[in-house]
Amino acid sequence: MKVIVTGSEGLIGKSVCNSLERDGHTLLKLDLSLGHDLTDETFVKKYFKNKADALVNLFALNHHIEDGNTDNNLLDISLNSFEQYLSINLVALFSVCRQFALNNSRGSIVNFSSTYGIVSPRLDLYNNEQKHIGYSVSKAGVLMLTKHLATHLGPNIRVNTIVPGGIEYTQNSEFKNKYSSQTPLKRMMNVDEVYGAVEYLISEKSTYVTGTEIKLDGGWTSW
Repeated sequence: MKVIVTGSEGLIGKSVCNSLERDGHTLLKLDLSLGHDLTDETFVKKYFKNKADALVNLFALNHHIEDGNTDNNLLDISLNSFEQYLSINLVALFSVCRQFALNNSRGSIVNFSSTYGIVSPRLDLYNNEQKHIGYSVSKAGVLMLTKHLATHLGPNIRVNTIVPGGIEYTQNSEFKNKYSSQTPLKRMMNVDEVYGAVEYLISEKSTYVTGTEIKLDGGWTSW
């Protein structure tokens, strides 16, 4: 199977690409760090003439909260910063999905949202610092974008969303412990645990699945 992976060089992207390659899939990798600007519609139209069986969209703007950072206060943020989240996480995503659909008669598209597209970020996790509202709003939009695309691109192209929760990486121990205590499985996710859902959604095992989302959050949004 030939798979296009956007955001291939990020934390999840690298893990997913390694697993796809291990399973014998042919990959076309796209990432800003590789010189690919997916907000450039001319580039997107040209690149997506490459046909593929599946598209996995992992690219997104996500500024992580750092200690002492108050730049994300919703009463102070610039409208330009809000627009940037929407431009990258929604407009560019729509552009990429549309060009895939225009150039392939069949296939599977897997988009990525976030638990913060379902529930608001919890201030206590970040010592009362705020995550940018543009991230949450744009990731909520991904869920509806997926549903809209699924109803319009079916029956030949399936479109679904994966909703990951917190992935253990370089967070400090206080954050990891606090997050884990709020999760029924009592831990953060290992990045390699994402691939199972990707594998399922691009495979023949999910031929009757479209317009839906799979939450990989250890039950975090179930409280």
